Amino acid sequence: MAETDLHERDEEAPVQGEGEQFDEENRLRPEFVNQVRDALYDEIEDSVYELVEPLHPADIADLFELLERRERHDLAAAITDLMSGDVVAELNDYVREDMVESLPPEAVAEIVGQLDTDDAVQLIEDLSEGDQRAILAEVEAADRAVIETALAYPEESAGRLMQRELIAVPDSMTVGDLIDYLRSSDDLTTEFWEVFVVDHRFHPLGTCQLSWILRTPRSVQLTDVMKRDQTLIPVDMDQEEVALRFQKYALISAAVVDESGRLVGQLTVDDIVHIISEEAGEDALLMSGAGEGDINEPLRDAYSARVRWLIANLGTAVVASAIIAYFGAAIEQLVALAVLMPIVASIGGNAGTQTMAVTVRAIAMNQLTKSNTRRILWRELRVALMNGATIAVLIGIAVGLIYTPQLGGVIAAAMIVNIIISGMAGVLVPVVFDRLDQDPAVASSVFVTMITDSMGFFAFLGLAVASGLVSM
Repeated sequence: MAETDLHERDEEAPVQGEGEQFDEENRLRPEFVNQVRDALYDEIEDSVYELVEPLHPADIADLFELLERRERHDLAAAITDLMSGDVVAELNDYVREDMVESLPPEAVAEIVGQLDTDDAVQLIEDLSEGDQRAILAEVEAADRAVIETALAYPEESAGRLMQRELIAVPDSMTVGDLIDYLRSSDDLTTEFWEVFVVDHRFHPLGTCQLSWILRTPRSVQLTDVMKRDQTLIPVDMDQEEVALRFQKYALISAAVVDESGRLVGQLTVDDIVHIISEEAGEDALLMSGAGEGDINEPLRDAYSARVRWLIANLGTAVVASAIIAYFGAAIEQLVALAVLMPIVASIGGNAGTQTMAVTVRAIAMNQLTKSNTRRILWRELRVALMNGATIAVLIGIAVGLIYTPQLGGVIAAAMIVNIIISGMAGVLVPVVFDRLDQDPAVASSVFVTMITDSMGFFAFLGLAVASGLVSM
């Protein structure tokens, strides 16, 4: 893959947050975006180019995302020279896919040639097989082979994410040999933090940081200065597990190895930061059943992702309604029950959501495993007991003063029961999903809400009947 000179990129990048294009929060001003729109509408390409040319590639990508679909295509045509790989790599996934589909294969192939392997794969992986073949046919043979190999790995695996651009040298080299090699070889990657030392089978033996290389005498063998203890990433490891390893071991980069232990690529911390952000947002959206939740997502995809969980929520709401219907005669005798029922259900739902959020995060961070599930369950049970007791006292006193002491005692007891059940559900629902090898964040809130609402109504109305406050 072609590399962009780091020094040149720094010179070309404008100082962020300055100039009339940006507001105080370093976002493109509406006035500037409207200027670009007006220039596009008037079909004044020179004016569009002059407006956009000073922007950093990431800001050009932001500009594309702020425009309508038709305007994006017009902008791309007006600033063809600025549509570099750096701009395309920064685009939102949906916007990038739409833009790529509108460009001829040879134009996309030219952009692919400017990108690192991981960015090139991300650019074309979501396209149809026909579009992929057309683009790859225009890519140089060496780059095409690398991309096709990466596409053969599972989605969201280390093999898809890794960069093939790295520095690997044999263990027979000295520090001086390595320095001479780095200076004399023009086809090496220009951006790296460490050098991988490999044996004759291309198995990684250790790493040398650039700071060590610069401070070590030329005559010293690399095997004497390299760090032998390294974290190796299997090529088929899921990206979420990769991110956890980077976080746990404070890695800047790590070697990716295939099934035979051969070095095939590397992952760097800038890729991992993106993964962590992506996974965190994905879990938050999955817990609500909102799908990918991207504002650039096509309407049909957004609809299909959300409606199925709303239908599931409708089914769970029917369960709660059936419980209310079962106690219909009791509610008719004391209207206050109908007034107070939503309070019990609402507090229980909030308590369950709190526990569920903590549990999903703990599972995602590998803090909750089979070895400590009972301890975490017991911990959340105690938290639920304390919360339940506190809320029960407050609601019990208030209801006792407004209605009757007996009704205050009933709602206090029901509140304790429901918060305890909510806490248990908030732990057990995500854990069950995880044990079934399903994402624990997938619409857990739908099932937790069903449990808290149903059990809240059942506990409150059931205790009202059991206490003799009303009869069936």
